Formats: sequence, C-alpha cells, structure tokens
Amino acid sequence: MVTTSMPAGCPFLLDDWPVLHLDNHLLALYKPAGLLVQGDETGDPCLLELARDWLKARYAKPGRVFLGMVHRLDRPVAGVLLFARTSKAAARLSDQFRMGVAEKRYLAIVEGRMLDDEGRLAHRLERGDNRSTRVLEGSRAEGQEARLSYRVLDRTESQSLVEISLETGRRHQIRVQLAHVGHPIVGDLRYGAAAPLPSAQIALLARKLTILHPTLKTTLSFQSPLPTGWPWPRSETGPASPPWNWRDILGRLPAHGTS
Repeated sequence: MVTTSMPAGCPFLLDDWPVLHLDNHLLALYKPAGLLVQGDETGDPCLLELARDWLKARYAKPGRVFLGMVHRLDRPVAGVLLFARTSKAAARLSDQFRMGVAEKRYLAIVEGRMLDDEGRLAHRLERGDNRSTRVLEGSRAEGQEARLSYRVLDRTESQSLVEISLETGRRHQIRVQLAHVGHPIVGDLRYGAAAPLPSAQIALLARKLTILHPTLKTTLSFQSPLPTGWPWPRSETGPASPPWNWRDILGRLPAHGTS
C-alpha cells in the first residue's frame, strides 16, 4: 500500500490548508468543518468551486475546469475529501464507492463511556421529514441497511474517542447509529448531543480514505491530520495542524477565493 501525503510546497488556498494528494486524475483535500462540499440554496461557498478556481489558477487553464464529486461529507464534518479530475476517474471512483471498494475510516468523540472496546452496529435507516435520518425499530424491512464497526481508542469519565470503519455509506449514518445506541457525537445537537461546539461543528473527522487509483490500479490512502482545536485532551496537534473550522479560514482568504 502506498500512503500519500501533502505534496511538498503545495498548500491549497492557505499555507496551513493541506493538499493531501494531487495528480492528473485525483485531487484530495482537507475539508474544514462548516464548509459545504457542493453549493446549495444558501449560496454559501463550497469546496467544489473553491477547488475548481484553485486548479484553474494553478494550471492557467482557460474555460471551466472539470472536477467531479465522488463522495460527500456533511457540512459540520471535517476531514479527507476526494475529487476526480477526469470523467474517467469520476466514473471509476463512483463505482468504488458504490460497490464498497473504497475504505472510509473516521474518528469521533462521543458522549459517555462506551463499555465495549469494539463492536459492530447494523440498523435500517430512513430519511425523515426534517432532513434528519432515523433508525427503524422492530423487524420491518423498509429503509436502507446501515453497517459500521468501531473500536474505542481512549476514554475519559464522560466521553469516548472512537475509530469507525464504514461498511455502507448512508446519509448521516455514523451520527444516527451512534446516537441510537446512546452515544451521540459531541456537538451534534440534531442527534441528541447535550451541547453545541463553539462553531457549530461536530466532533467527527473523516480520518482516512483508501481507494484504488482509477488508472494505475495501485492502492492509495489519504489521511487527514488532526485539526487545530480537536477536543480530545491527548491528541497530537501542533503548528502544522489545519484549522478545524471554515470560519477560522474565511477571514484570511483573498477576496477571489470565496467567489
């Protein structure tokens, strides 16, 4: 396995905003919490358009730059986000995500001390009327199957640090499944957390993404650094850690970076 790291001398829009991988077919970036992946009705900036503008400027490309979305992260979640730079890569990567070939690992800080050191959760989920997702109770066959495994890395008296491996990729899956077993993610008011975090982010980080390169067929892993302010007392963060929140980045960007 080849584990990629930030290309030397290649930050994204700021020196402390890392590019995790860049080649002719792929662009892997760190997404801060609070930044949309794709534009919506709010008209707020999104990582997709920021990345297109960055590639256009970096390579002095005329016209519109192709950049394909192959997966998503929720707005309050930070971590690894992968884009495809060619239509061929987009189609092949989308197949990997759909078929479960892509491996996704997350870090979460949850409320309460999880008793088991590791385990597996399987539920059936359906979307509610308020853009939330819920677990279906009983033996009903409706909804989408959602599966994940977890491992507790550390505990305090009131919280647990958990590594999660996704087996399926349902909307809000990690958030709703952990909340359903009594351990909502810290800051996640939508799914039952006791209190918000200062910038409305949640303590969920897309830590690692592993794929097959769409043309070379080699295994690539992209890992997000722990961001500044990640609220686990024994976390290794430092001067090279990226900002956790979009709000901490927005005021430092050049004007053209948010158009």
